[in-house]
Amino acid sequence: MAGRPLIGVSTYLETGARWGVWELEAALLPAGYPRLVQRAGGLAAMLPPDAPEQAAAIVARLDGLVIAGGPDVEPVRYGAEPDPRTGPPARARDTWELALIEAALAARLPLLGICRGMQLLNVALGGTLVQHIEGHAEVVGVFGRHPVKPVPGTRYAEIAPEETSVPTYHHQALDRLGTGLMPSAYAPDGTVEAVEVPTADRWVLGVQWHPEMGDDLRVMQALVRAAS
Repeated sequence: MAGRPLIGVSTYLETGARWGVWELEAALLPAGYPRLVQRAGGLAAMLPPDAPEQAAAIVARLDGLVIAGGPDVEPVRYGAEPDPRTGPPARARDTWELALIEAALAARLPLLGICRGMQLLNVALGGTLVQHIEGHAEVVGVFGRHPVKPVPGTRYAEIAPEETSVPTYHHQALDRLGTGLMPSAYAPDGTVEAVEVPTADRWVLGVQWHPEMGDDLRVMQALVRAAS
């Protein structure tokens, strides 16, 4: 195990989680995330919400960071009124994960945002979100699939140069891109499916799909290599 990079993964914070005889508040993470990190050659550490001033100290102990998927980002974070179809806010997660992103960017720590994580990365850099789109979450609670096409010359295109079918489940998407981000993959309907910071001194990538729900390890392997 020695020599494997330590990859922190942000977690949910949920009330009413149930296991055994217990029903309590819980910091939790779908098992696909740590398994993906482990299969890609990293060590996984869960990062439950904490005081934002602790983010820099935690980032200093990591080799890489994953901001996981989850609930909608609260629209006030990007100066918008909530759409009726936007889900309830997860304010503790928003505050904590924005602090983690800012600390990781400042430290030039390799960073991967997955679904909500990509959206929050965009918001952290001053971008905005489309609060509802159709066709990317066909059945409630069931992951679908659709192709994504890489933009030639991007970091993502180096990772996956061909059009790829990916697991997907989301109803929000990027609108105005944050400062310093460029699109690196698109869905057939034009939805931005990956973004990155195109500078050699930073490894920052966001993907709108859910690699933890599939068998393609390439995105996580690229993060692990960068973290090594």
